[in-house]
Amino acid sequence: MSSSQHSGDDGNAPSLSIVIPAYDEERHIERTLRQTQDYLRARSLAAEVVVADDGSGDRTVQRVEAWTAREEEPRVRLVSLARHRGKGAALRAGVLASRGARVLVMDADLATPMVELEALERVMDATRARIVCGSRAVPTANITRPQSALRVALGTAGNLWIRALAVPGMRDTQCGFKLLEGSLARELYALAREDRFAIDVEILCLAKHRLGLTVAEVGVEWAHQPGSKVRWHDYLDVLVSVPRIRLLVELGKP
Repeated sequence: MSSSQHSGDDGNAPSLSIVIPAYDEERHIERTLRQTQDYLRARSLAAEVVVADDGSGDRTVQRVEAWTAREEEPRVRLVSLARHRGKGAALRAGVLASRGARVLVMDADLATPMVELEALERVMDATRARIVCGSRAVPTANITRPQSALRVALGTAGNLWIRALAVPGMRDTQCGFKLLEGSLARELYALAREDRFAIDVEILCLAKHRLGLTVAEVGVEWAHQPGSKVRWHDYLDVLVSVPRIRLLVELGKP
């Protein structure tokens, strides 16, 4: 069953919600909205797009509002945080505002192209997995523009730590391209408390250890984008957060 055949939590819900967290993305956001719109129209998908602005200090919000007005695109909605809190906080706000039968979370810079949604859908349809994660670390991934050697080394070391303590078996928790069953997405993000990049680990840890779900991982096309918001201290923040996340999940908190 493709996502276009799913119904949402009520009769008026879209088949798919695309949630895009955005922080100071004025350079990318209109291109991302255009390519997303073109893709949805080409597939005739009944979908909504939720841009979750993380208190941007540039003109991200104004560009989304202007683009929506110019294109007369009612299915694009903007959710804005009052201040900059982090990717996790923006994702939580965007997912909780979504209404789709399925929810795709994706990065604002289109590091993974929209067409890769179909690979995630095929796995979700064939396996009935409720979460399918795009991955840069499985053999079927296609990295068209790699990160620096330092970023790769930090990511590899971090994944070993994450697999050992929180999400066993997952080779890439941090790829920003994930498809979730809509009701499950809203349940997980309502439980999540991480405001920064560690929310990806928290969501998957909750799914595996709190709900006992199997999470599927699919290789996707991915290209490093200039101007990435991820800095070295963000890697450190994730690593420090992992033991706390696992402990709180085991204790039933949140």
